[in-house]
Amino acid sequence: MGQYDDKVELQRKILKAEEYVNHVKAIHAHRLDSMWYETEETKHTVKDGVVDTEYMDGRIERTLDDGSKMVLVEGKKGTDLVSLVEGQLADRGERLG
Repeated sequence: MGQYDDKVELQRKILKAEEYVNHVKAIHAHRLDSMWYETEETKHTVKDGVVDTEYMDGRIERTLDDGSKMVLVEGKKGTDLVSLVEGQLADRGERLG
């Protein structure tokens, strides 16, 4: 009966980590076109200033000066999400679950 314990535990962790997906990790208002996640296609967007919001799933969302938004980095899912969230929580002295 215990053959699925690891899979059940992993799914429990994934569901728990998904609760943190939209938690903000950092907000950065800037005009820099040299961020590590910047691409040639997005460099032109920073000239009037932007606000980049990083979420606990690793997603980075940019808000432009006109209020429109774009996703620069997609968020993690599954086991990658669990690892990322567990690491961030550990940095704060917390645990997942």
